[in-house]
Amino acid sequence: CGYCSPSQILAVKELLDRIPNPSEDNIKDALSGSICRCTGYRQTIDAVKNLADGRRPERDTFRDDLDIIGKDHPKTDAVQLARAEHSFTEDLVPEGTLIVKLLNSDRAHARIKKIDISKAEKLSGVEAVLTYKNTPKKLYNTAGQGYPEPSPYDRKMFDRIVRHVGDRVAAVAAENEKTAQKALDLIQVEYEDLPAAFTIEDALKTPPIHNSDSCIHQFSIGADLSKNICASNSGEVGDVEKALRESDKIIEREYETKRVQCTPLEPHCAYTRVINGRLIVSSPTQVPFHIRRLLSYILDIPETKIRVIKEKIGGGFGSKQDLVVEEIPAFISWITGKGAYIRLTRAEEFLVRPRYKEKLKIRMGSSADGKLTAIDMQMKAAGGAYGPHGLTVPMNSCSKSLPIFRCPNMRFSVEVYYTNLPASGAYQGYGAPQGSFALQTAAKELAEELGIDHIEFLEKNAVKKGDRLEILKHLGEGREGEVQVVSSSGIHAALRKGVQILSETQTNTDIDPAWFTGTGVSIIQQGSGLPGLDSGNATVKMLGDGTFMVQFGGTDLGTGLDTVAQKMAAEILKVDTQQVAVIAADTDVTPFDVGSYASSGTYFSGGSVYRAAVKLKTLIIEAAADILDIEKDKLSISRPGKVIGAGKEISYLDIARNTQSGTGCGQLISSGSFTAKGAPIPYAAHFAEVSVNKNTGEIKVNKYYAVHDCGTPVNPALAKGQIYGGVLKTIGHSLYEELKFDSSGKALNTGFLDYKVPMIHELPKDFRAELIFVEDPYEPFGIKSIGEVVANGAAPALAAAIYEAAGVWIRDWPFTPEKILKAIEEKKND
Repeated sequence: CGYCSPSQILAVKELLDRIPNPSEDNIKDALSGSICRCTGYRQTIDAVKNLADGRRPERDTFRDDLDIIGKDHPKTDAVQLARAEHSFTEDLVPEGTLIVKLLNSDRAHARIKKIDISKAEKLSGVEAVLTYKNTPKKLYNTAGQGYPEPSPYDRKMFDRIVRHVGDRVAAVAAENEKTAQKALDLIQVEYEDLPAAFTIEDALKTPPIHNSDSCIHQFSIGADLSKNICASNSGEVGDVEKALRESDKIIEREYETKRVQCTPLEPHCAYTRVINGRLIVSSPTQVPFHIRRLLSYILDIPETKIRVIKEKIGGGFGSKQDLVVEEIPAFISWITGKGAYIRLTRAEEFLVRPRYKEKLKIRMGSSADGKLTAIDMQMKAAGGAYGPHGLTVPMNSCSKSLPIFRCPNMRFSVEVYYTNLPASGAYQGYGAPQGSFALQTAAKELAEELGIDHIEFLEKNAVKKGDRLEILKHLGEGREGEVQVVSSSGIHAALRKGVQILSETQTNTDIDPAWFTGTGVSIIQQGSGLPGLDSGNATVKMLGDGTFMVQFGGTDLGTGLDTVAQKMAAEILKVDTQQVAVIAADTDVTPFDVGSYASSGTYFSGGSVYRAAVKLKTLIIEAAADILDIEKDKLSISRPGKVIGAGKEISYLDIARNTQSGTGCGQLISSGSFTAKGAPIPYAAHFAEVSVNKNTGEIKVNKYYAVHDCGTPVNPALAKGQIYGGVLKTIGHSLYEELKFDSSGKALNTGFLDYKVPMIHELPKDFRAELIFVEDPYEPFGIKSIGEVVANGAAPALAAAIYEAAGVWIRDWPFTPEKILKAIEEKKND
């Protein structure tokens, strides 16, 4: 995303001035104070080494039949971000903008009996004080999802009931931050405490957190507010109970995942203003078109009066797929006519959309030779005080884990509960990391029970090209899903590649007899958007000098989506990437796109640019045919930007001048829309080697190899960056990250000093991302997603490796030394 890049560059500059040829330890020391959640540091270290040595980096190349796709190119905004040019929302806020601060509840569940804002309103420099009394009363859903949303409308801008510690009570808009904070301190609130539920068990016996007055639905999502059930669903293919009875081996296991935080370095923020009677919103949002729609509904303003501009995003990872703060400054600007800016504090940011906590029960049966016969996945999730993504994230735990296995009998059930903790939401993987952890670990445990090699077991049961994924019929977002046929599968090639890498590297053998080493593996999948739900749109136009402008609605959150769009157009139109400019994600300027979620960016958003470019290619040839007086069937486009045929040629420059002149046909412009009934599925195999100290429970990750099938990698270096970043994040989730709460529902570790994230010294000693090319028939170019699947493999691979090293199973993350040591002691005592 570039948010931390300038600080890293300054640190490296100081290092190279001091040590011209630094070692890897020197580089890690220089960057030890830099937090990067995007790229996982590995490529940063390699870049510094190459710079110091004066070497050009090695580049991966795929698809010799293509010129641009499959080759490395710099991100379109790389220089802008590296130079720290004005890029982010905070860079845009002018002097005189109202600063908005929030008063947050210190109660987990309470009714506001009385709120006195009179002193705050009288304070000099205060423009507005908002409470439940003077703000819109509409219920809405904050999840940035397609309408009608499969999430409950259970949120008000401000409510008389607060439902978690940190919930909104009031907001102040003032001439500066100091005045706003002083005004907050003057607000007096009297509460009536209500019963609170902090766990699923509490939720089952606590009075309803929501009722029909505070929660409505666009359609049924299986809610039962009387039992604090936010959403539920179930489905089955085959006959699971019969298959289990007939299985030679059955295991039943329970797994648990904890709340972890997205921790984008840029907190949620928004800058709003009114210009010429229109509300303008600048925000680092992943879903600008959904934000416009939601603001129109909440504020009762037509969409023609609202413009949402997606600025650069300083890390999102899913947390910015929601309307988290935008409606508050937007309302203030609309009623005052003044610019308003809100930026959450780091402590407030930690309460925004943590990953769903889930408890998963797996029953799995097989024949004696290791062929799966039945899988039953039952999941209960603790959502929080509100239900954004309440059905869809937990459903994803099933839909992105179960279809990886060839098994004729599958069943799942999902129940999501309201609790009085901060609302959970979207996070990279969107539920798949939790489901993959449970299912893949259970597969390893079943292989152990059968006495079958784990990789042999995976090879025998993993899906192959041509398999029909019938379970997906039951896993739609509140409606029937689309059954898919596996168009290509790189699982088996990825497993073989990982085994090969392991065989070529030396296993860690510590001299200390307290340390034991083991290796684990997992196979994982995701999707490439949501067939039947997602859509992307783009416009490509030829400019006056024969270059091109792409306007598309996709939102680049650091993933390189703008670069993908640039490369799509450049490949089709036979020009260099420098001849294609990109404007993205501005609701006034670019066509509609669902936004960046569900791994849809490359396939759906990029696919819309592909289709627009293909149409423009046809227009270019038709225009050239008219100019050259040659039949269009005899012409083709050629590098560098010209049309050739019948012994003649004409440059794009001459075509542009001709078409845009008074006698021409007009500027060449084409639009493309991308929807699909199916989408290619990315697959991967992850391998981890760990050492475990049996006296202390300490874990060292020695090796981590992530081998990925993303079809045709559009930009290999960016794809690898996503792998490194996603893997390192999920190593953190697996080993030590957890957002913790006390008995009153207050979060205990709302800062980076107490909530530990992986930094450069936590890199595995041998950390590799590998891309394998898998030919896929889906257009464009057989591409698949890469951004989310990377987050699914670490937990099960590490759990298996810990078992191989220490002989114990840790079935709930994080796998802390305390848990490992306790399990070792219990095993000794058995």
